[in-house]
Amino acid sequence: MSGLRLRVGVFAGVVLLAVAGVVVYLRQAVTADPDGHTPAAASVDTGVAPVVAGAHVVFRSTAPGDGYGRVAVVPVDAPSGPRAFTPASCERVHAVRGTAVCLVALRGLATTYRVKILGPQWTPVSERAVPGLPSRARLSSDGALTATTTFVYGDSYASPGQFSTRTLIGPTGGADPVDVEQFTLRVDGRPVTAVDRNVWGVTFADDDRFYATAASGGRTWLVEGSRSGRTLTALREDVECPSLSPDGTRIAFKKHGDLPAGRWRLTVLDLASGRETPLAETRSVDDQAEWLDNDTVLYGLPRDTDGSASSDVWAVPADGTGAPRVLIPDAWSPAVIR
Repeated sequence: MSGLRLRVGVFAGVVLLAVAGVVVYLRQAVTADPDGHTPAAASVDTGVAPVVAGAHVVFRSTAPGDGYGRVAVVPVDAPSGPRAFTPASCERVHAVRGTAVCLVALRGLATTYRVKILGPQWTPVSERAVPGLPSRARLSSDGALTATTTFVYGDSYASPGQFSTRTLIGPTGGADPVDVEQFTLRVDGRPVTAVDRNVWGVTFADDDRFYATAASGGRTWLVEGSRSGRTLTALREDVECPSLSPDGTRIAFKKHGDLPAGRWRLTVLDLASGRETPLAETRSVDDQAEWLDNDTVLYGLPRDTDGSASSDVWAVPADGTGAPRVLIPDAWSPAVIR
């Protein structure tokens, strides 16, 4: 049953993402927010250059109107204030200073997806096709490497209609990426060769080491990966979508535990002690978290109002105390740059 629960959870997340995207697009022309939620100052463009000169947050704007889907920036010290819009539009975005990775949907008779590497002017310096529905994107801290995860279907081990993942890591300079699923996966020192291996949610430690989630046979693990060694070593079970803290000591992640299929609890793992700390956010979080600083975790949540497809970026203390709060309304996919 654990394998079925895992597949149902992954599939439910994909369906939820797809349905939410369709509904939001239908509402782009709406200028009022029927949720009664305070809308972001999306119509005000303060100019990108002054904002990115200091500490700022990059994100995908989900405010209805002309700015929907555009990459926007706000100062770290004024996250809910007026946002400045870049020329880029993305399904998912991650950024470091001077570089961003942008997952793009090209909608037509058949929707296709591309990953674009954006330079300092927020225009593409390279791009390539990616298979499947965009899910996760990450850059290494120096901007040298990018990782993308997409949901795909048609793998030989999957039943009709079921999705699997494809995670690619490569240089931002345009060279061909590698498929991390082809790396050697070891659990308890033994290689896992099952064809149903999936890998997703990369977070970089440096330009060789990274952390990610690996899955097989209905189980998920936090794995430490090596690009040079082409290996994935399982460290801990039941860790999904890891995000390494700025000081490199902790990982924020989604923990399934004994929750129903398709639901997760946001948790922080101390890498040295192995201690897990459930965070004060008790709603299910289906996102790869980001760190505002060493004390605060960010994540996206859809609005819980019936009929709404808007989302917000929330913040919660990383030590399990406090309470969640909206950091950036009408936003998704944050990346913090200091």
